[in-house]
Order: sequence, then C-alpha cells, then structure tokens
Amino acid sequence: MKLYHALRNAGTFRTVFDFGEREVAHWFPGHMAKGLRQMKANLKNVDCIIEIHDARIPFSGRNPLFQESLDVKPHLLVLNKMDLADLSSKQRVLKQLERNGVGNVLFTDCLKQTDDNVKKLVPMVTKLIESKPRFNRDEDINYCLMVIGVPNVGKSSLINSLRRTNLKKGRASRVGGEPGITKAVLTRIQVCERPIMHLLDTPGVLPPKIESVETGMKLALCGTILDHLVGEDIIADYLLYSLNRLEKFNYVEKYDLGEPCDDIQHVLKRIAVKLGKTQRVKAITGVGNITITIPNYTAAAYDFIRAFRKGELGRVLLD
Repeated sequence: MKLYHALRNAGTFRTVFDFGEREVAHWFPGHMAKGLRQMKANLKNVDCIIEIHDARIPFSGRNPLFQESLDVKPHLLVLNKMDLADLSSKQRVLKQLERNGVGNVLFTDCLKQTDDNVKKLVPMVTKLIESKPRFNRDEDINYCLMVIGVPNVGKSSLINSLRRTNLKKGRASRVGGEPGITKAVLTRIQVCERPIMHLLDTPGVLPPKIESVETGMKLALCGTILDHLVGEDIIADYLLYSLNRLEKFNYVEKYDLGEPCDDIQHVLKRIAVKLGKTQRVKAITGVGNITITIPNYTAAAYDFIRAFRKGELGRVLLD
C-alpha cells in the first residue's frame, strides 16, 4: 500500500479521541500504600533502585511516589520492551527524562535470549553504587538492588534475563524470604556472582491518581491495567485512533482492509470476518424467532489488541 494513498485517506480522521465521561478511579486497585510502606521499610538494605517501565510509554504512568519516597538511593530507569517501541525519537525521550531528573536510563528487550543492553546493567549499577556513600552497608561487599515498576512492564523478565546473562541460569529460584513479612517484597534473588548481587522482588505499584483518562488508556493499551476494567471495545478504538495518528498503517495489510479506516466498528467487523470470529444470536422477527450469525466484535477487539501488544502492528511511541 502506498503511503501517500494512506495519508490522503487519513486526512479526515479524528485528531482528538472522545473519552466521554469516563472516570479512571475504578481501574486501579487500592492496595498501593501498603506495598510502598513495605518497600520503604526495606530501603536500609538496598544499594540501588531499578525502576522498570514500558519503552512505548516512557513518561505515562511512572509512579511519582517512587521518586518522592525512594529517591534517597541511586536510581536506574530501565525502559523495557524496546523491541515494540519506535526508537526514532530516542534522543528526545532521553533529553526529556534528563530534564525530569532521570539521567541513568537503559533500554532493554528482556524476552530476548541474549540482550546486549542487559549485559550493561551490572556495570552501570556497580558504578552508580560506588559513586555514592553506602553508610551502614560499607562493610558489606554484597550488593542489594530493589526492582520497582507498574504491573506488566517486565520485572520478572528482567530478573530472569539478568540470571541468564550473569549466572547462566534459567528462571529465578527463590533464595529466601522472612516469616511474618510479605514474601513478594522480601524475596531475595541472586542475579550476579561478581560482584555478588541480589534483587528484592517487589509487587508492581500503580499510581493512585493518573493525570488524565488518556494516560490511563495508554497504560491499558500496553497491558498495565486489566482489559475488562476499561473495556476491550474502548481500548481497541483508542488503538485504532493511535495507529492512525502515528501513521502506522500495518493493520490495513494484516487484516486486508484495503485502506486505513477511522471507524472501529467497520475495522472489527472486517477482523471478525477474516478470522472467522462469529457468534449465533436469536433475533425476534414478525414471523417468530430466528437464529442469525453476526460478527463477534469482542473477539475481534481482543485479537486487534493482542496483535498490537505482540508488535505485529508496528513499533510505536505513544508518549
């Protein structure tokens, strides 16, 4: 499909997404404060904080409480899933993060069997730790790191990737846990031998207040919020709007649409027909009840969203 043809059609597409009267309050669980308290209580044993986030949304949804509460330690921001992100604006992202006070940034693809960027993490962290006084941990030659981040950005993948890279071992085996305290926060996992380095695995912490519905929608699109809390239909529509806005028209070819489209119902209908996603429903007519076959829009929306999350619709930067 020629780009100029696609752009010609896209000229009449939406330039603003209508969120209606949607509220984001019910999208987020309310157990965040407890997890943050536990993390703060454990800070005295931590030498460096590794914050992991989705490279497709480098600014949206990063929890401000992380910075406020845990800023006393050296901090490394890992932007994971770089294989799904459009990195043509990487320098702009790094400059903006630096303006926001985040100078140590590493892009990774933790699902890759060997990621050269993951190999850089231990030397970066070692340099950060050694550049700051460790006070009560001066005598301890073992380094302890804390991994934090919102849900589903790849914390477990990072831990497993570090073990693969530095210890030549597979998935993390739990190496400890103290009774009476939440195991999820105090589980120690070794990720390096030289120097000896452990990670404290923590639960993801979402901000209690998202700046806007659009921020919440970006988080939902990247799988940080459970789909059913937002609604697959609205996520699919926001995805279509975003792909058109970013001029990413891979979906046209994937679903045999012929040309870009701004009508989510039309797109989902075509997806359902192409994939054979239909459902039988009863219809009441003047001559009695009949069963008709209609497109399964929910199944089509699910496939559309899943294709995006797997990178099949092109690399994007939503921020």
